[in-house]
Amino acid sequence: MVLALIGQLSLLEISADDSIKPWLTIFGKPLKTLELPKDKVALSLVELGRTLYHEKRLSRDNSISCNSCHDTKAFGVDGEKFSVGFNNHLTGRNSPTSFNAFMHVSQFWDGRAPTVEEQAKGPILAGGEMAMPSAEAVVKKINGIKGYKDLFEAAFPNSSPAITYDNVGKAIGAYERLFVTPSKFDKLLAGELSALNEKQKRGLKKFVTSGCVTCHTGNLLGGNIYQKLGLVKPWPNQKDQGRFAITKKEQDKMFFKVPSLRNIEKTGPYFHDGSSEKLSEAVEVMARHQLGREFSKEEISDIVAFLKTLTGKLNPSIAAYPEKFPD
Repeated sequence: MVLALIGQLSLLEISADDSIKPWLTIFGKPLKTLELPKDKVALSLVELGRTLYHEKRLSRDNSISCNSCHDTKAFGVDGEKFSVGFNNHLTGRNSPTSFNAFMHVSQFWDGRAPTVEEQAKGPILAGGEMAMPSAEAVVKKINGIKGYKDLFEAAFPNSSPAITYDNVGKAIGAYERLFVTPSKFDKLLAGELSALNEKQKRGLKKFVTSGCVTCHTGNLLGGNIYQKLGLVKPWPNQKDQGRFAITKKEQDKMFFKVPSLRNIEKTGPYFHDGSSEKLSEAVEVMARHQLGREFSKEEISDIVAFLKTLTGKLNPSIAAYPEKFPD
């Protein structure tokens, strides 16, 4: 369907001044800002999740939290090529943004976790990340912090015991499910055609008609399929084989989850291996390896201008750090 529409659009000589309405169906509905829940139990769950997301005591040496690598005040990333875990260990892949991630088809570059709730439990136990020795050790540690008992019981009134490792993941996931970042692009999706300037519209046209939208589709512009990295020209770094490590299927070699381009301007370095520092370079690299194209400097500049319209802010009430932590 998407390919057919791209084919039709590419035959048209559409100037930046012409209507861009036919393109917008590719991207679906605009994102909308989410608010904190009003229900008492739901709010308790989210606030527990906020606290746990920022809780450094969930790591072996009390120095690393989810927020350390996925900062709610820095577009859900840490800006590093590879994040630093326990004992100064560098993670094997670039840390993707946590913003809008709950809407993805799966979590992690290789898709090994189906939801943000399951994803949240992974790094806490990963030896090179937060490095807690076991789920039981996490529960014991939380039980040893007096103030958490009341927070868990308020968030999980029907759970006995309230403090479980699954509930840690559920609470963090509930918080992350508010991480939505509408942008200028969503005004366009809502019908405000003047939301983008002429350069940004040219970039959108190039993005669609060149085929970028084949993978970066939907209202997140990605996050909903897996694709081979190096589809046309082999990717230089073949050490990480992506989903193959999970599925052991030959056809999954070099397949990764297609990242969402939401906030891409602010979430470099780019790719699973952090191999591109600049967004313009990432666009050039993608054109070459995925499309077999060489974009001109002007075309790259236009596409980057369009991509910057995908930058949006997280609701400040959600991005805020906890006012205090349990004693």
